[in-house]
Amino acid sequence: MATDSTEPTEIAASPAESAGQIVDPLVPAPYDNDKAVQPPRSGFRNAVATTTTYLVLTALSVIVLFPIYMLLLRALSSPLKYISAGQPLYPVSIEWDVFNRAFGQASLGRSMGLSFVVTFVIVIAQLLTAVLAAYAFAFLEFPLKKLAFVLVIGTLLLPIEVTLIANVEIIRKLHLLNSVPGLTLPFLATAIGIFLIRQGFLGIPRDLRDASELDGYGHLRFLFKVAMPMSKAIIGSFIVIAFLGAWNQYVWPRFATDRGAWQTVQVALRTIGSENPGELNLGFAAAIVASLPLLALLIFFQRQIVRGLTAGAVKG
Repeated sequence: MATDSTEPTEIAASPAESAGQIVDPLVPAPYDNDKAVQPPRSGFRNAVATTTTYLVLTALSVIVLFPIYMLLLRALSSPLKYISAGQPLYPVSIEWDVFNRAFGQASLGRSMGLSFVVTFVIVIAQLLTAVLAAYAFAFLEFPLKKLAFVLVIGTLLLPIEVTLIANVEIIRKLHLLNSVPGLTLPFLATAIGIFLIRQGFLGIPRDLRDASELDGYGHLRFLFKVAMPMSKAIIGSFIVIAFLGAWNQYVWPRFATDRGAWQTVQVALRTIGSENPGELNLGFAAAIVASLPLLALLIFFQRQIVRGLTAGAVKG
């Protein structure tokens, strides 16, 4: 007679039993959160969430773009006819040549050229002084280093009005009125640039600095070959900040010049508005033309701005 050789199936031991621990059969097994199956999100809820997000973003976009639309509308519309029509939300009696008249008749082109020169000098000087000073505060050791840094940052608390009279007297004594040096001299260095770039340099590992010294890198070579390329996002953000500050200057050019030929773009915009009360759209058109370099700069440096503003915000 044949015998049944089938052996009973062995039950796999649990991880606790394999580790030699005593398992109480009356105690339920621990719940594994990693293997838990999340219930699927309904398509209707996804659609509602997406639609709400787009509606909020659209509303915010309208709020931001509406003043720009009104500026363009007022620039293209004939001032008297637009007011007579009750100031509607659409252009009235469009004047397409208003931008050419603002650029030529109001001498905006000459003022923008001067502002470009002044802004270029200020941005280059601030970038150079900020990078060198930030490197010193980040990597070098010298007496009273912390005190010097506190004094530099303390200058941010001083508005331009505090030093305005003293700076004007110095410019007059140096005979620098109505000149590019007179328009740029007080702004060749800035504490905000030193602070921002120093923070970027502090994020560079010390081991990298030590390795560069072993490779024979001096201070300037390490600065231009390693430190600046690794901090280009913050440096790009600072370039935008410096450009905006120099291009939008109004108070200092009013005191550093007394001739119409030396008016910068912001002073020229004020002059256009006051000298042409019957052509208000000329001032609006001039403001749009003057803002185009800023718009181009923001588009060109948009990635650096985002990276620079978020640098160091997330660890790991």
